[in-house]
Amino acid sequence: MRIGPYPLANNVLLAPMAGITDRPFREICKRFGAGLTVSEMTASNPALRLHARTLLKSDGEGESGLRSVQILGTDPVQMAEAARFNVERGAHIIDINMGCPAKKVCSVAAGSALLRDEALVGNILDAVVNAACVPVTLKIRTGWDLHNRNAVRIAEIAEAAGIAALTVHGRTRACKFNGEAEYDTITAVKQAVGIPVIANGDIDSPEKARFVLAATGADAVMIGRAACGNPWLFEQIRYFFQGGDKHWQPAPATILSTIEAHLEQLYGFYGESAGVKIARKHIGWYLGRFDSISQDVRQSLNAATIATDQLRLTRSALDFLT
Repeated sequence: MRIGPYPLANNVLLAPMAGITDRPFREICKRFGAGLTVSEMTASNPALRLHARTLLKSDGEGESGLRSVQILGTDPVQMAEAARFNVERGAHIIDINMGCPAKKVCSVAAGSALLRDEALVGNILDAVVNAACVPVTLKIRTGWDLHNRNAVRIAEIAEAAGIAALTVHGRTRACKFNGEAEYDTITAVKQAVGIPVIANGDIDSPEKARFVLAATGADAVMIGRAACGNPWLFEQIRYFFQGGDKHWQPAPATILSTIEAHLEQLYGFYGESAGVKIARKHIGWYLGRFDSISQDVRQSLNAATIATDQLRLTRSALDFLT
């Protein structure tokens, strides 16, 4: 699969996730074979563009491989400016968020709320594609609600605007992350346009990845929540696609070293205080794989406020892996 001039290493990609897909997590997922990763969504509002937290979300300094930065907003001019700004900071691909279902995003008519205004969608896509000198991709949902699925029409608008690839999450905005993803609309989108289509939603195993690709005809799958605490899922899926065992897992020592490396990268990226706080959710996801870890140990980890303590407690909790 290609996005513009860029050939991807494979067709198993990491979805952009707010508060999760920072540079440390993207690097971990690339290490385990993610064919492309996308940053957290970044605000296009010029008042927020230079805010330290916004800059961290799209920080790709020293990042390996392709850098895709997702932008969010409702004003075509501001979105175009945000695209240029992030290209100047090193983005190889600009991704536009029209899929986020969060209330705070949709309340200002951004994210998946834009799907209700097809004319505005077209204006935003035209502005960003014309402003950026790199490929522009788009992420959407199947529609606003179950009675208003317009992903096919949005896909046609996107293709006409010059969008290089389209990701479709198999839920409407109203569904948020509830229920099961539906793939019929993704199939219809793939049949309607010639640009690469990426299927997203509930892909959490090698078997599910193969099923979704076959059912939809999509060019790639995008992994979201299932990668949290399980970054080696990308390698597992790729190995399965090549005829390997669907139950493949990295060696226990690799799992432990990966978790340690992830925590250390978080401390370095955010600083100790913020890094420890952000690491807690990742530790929770990693430890969630192991039923043998007691609640007392988990509570001690959540209470740690110093990086060395948090790392020591994590190593102790996972000592059985060595």
